[in-house]
Amino acid sequence: MKENKYFNINRRSFIKIGAGAAVAAGLSIPKNAAAGTAEQLSTLIDLSLCDGCIDRKTPACVSACKVINKDKIPPVVDKIPEPWPRKTIEDWSKKKEITDRLTPYNFIYVHKAEIDTTGGRKIIFVPRRCMHCDNPACATVCPFSANSKKKNGAVVIDQNLCFGGAKCKDVCPWEIPQRQSGVGIYLQVLPGLMGNGVMYKCDLCNDRLAQGKLPGCIEACPRQAMLIGRRQEIEKLAQDRARAINGFIYGKKENGGTSTLYVSPVSFELINKTMAKKPGQPDMKQDIVRRMASTDPLGKAVLSAPVLGLAAAGAASWFSRRRKQEKKEERDNG
Repeated sequence: MKENKYFNINRRSFIKIGAGAAVAAGLSIPKNAAAGTAEQLSTLIDLSLCDGCIDRKTPACVSACKVINKDKIPPVVDKIPEPWPRKTIEDWSKKKEITDRLTPYNFIYVHKAEIDTTGGRKIIFVPRRCMHCDNPACATVCPFSANSKKKNGAVVIDQNLCFGGAKCKDVCPWEIPQRQSGVGIYLQVLPGLMGNGVMYKCDLCNDRLAQGKLPGCIEACPRQAMLIGRRQEIEKLAQDRARAINGFIYGKKENGGTSTLYVSPVSFELINKTMAKKPGQPDMKQDIVRRMASTDPLGKAVLSAPVLGLAAAGAASWFSRRRKQEKKEERDNG
């Protein structure tokens, strides 16, 4: 295996990585990529290195993510409006401690796959979170543009614009976004009639990237199984590592391509067989075709609905007032 080209994360951050017997290399977040210009980042999750943090109660990536996002969701209203016409309320505010699936309060979890191979039983640990697709249908279908693909590769939901309609979850082949009812802008517009909360998921720590910092899960990983860097560099590294262990890559083609690449010493077909797709626990089936054809008409139809147009106007007005009030409070306290 060739030694990979070095590039720095920033002055304070240095990551050592390995592939089997291992070469050390540093990976970086280019300043212009972190600032939101055209240079795209990708992440690599190396399943040959991840051990699920079996010596800890909670995997380090999960713990770090929870700490970073612990105050992300505002307090839930005392009485959550019952949505019409569907009566479903999704309230995870009293189940924040859950770590074995995706929830609005848990953006990453680690799946344990026990696989029988010709060489004996293997245990593979698989961190799961948003794949940050290259051309995400979830962003296409959102009627309020609350969901967007950033130039650095992150797919981000703006909780100040999201109505919790879950269209993003419906079109995601992994059903990644999770809903928290009783929070968000819908409470100020048409509670009970329009909206049902806010959708939440991993945003690749986009705010941290803008500051030149690493995503929390990557910074916390004790085995350096999770990396981030320039797209081309990460793709080459993934190919080199897969070749070195005679392994497999997931995420390069699935759903039209993603900004997350997995490398595994066993096939993802075998890994997928250990995954019974459940709410908040996505599988890893292969040859996922992007659901683009069905999402564009849906998005246009939703946008053209008069009631949504009214809601959007009200939401924009409320959001504008809220920002002005926040700035006034900052000045008064400042």
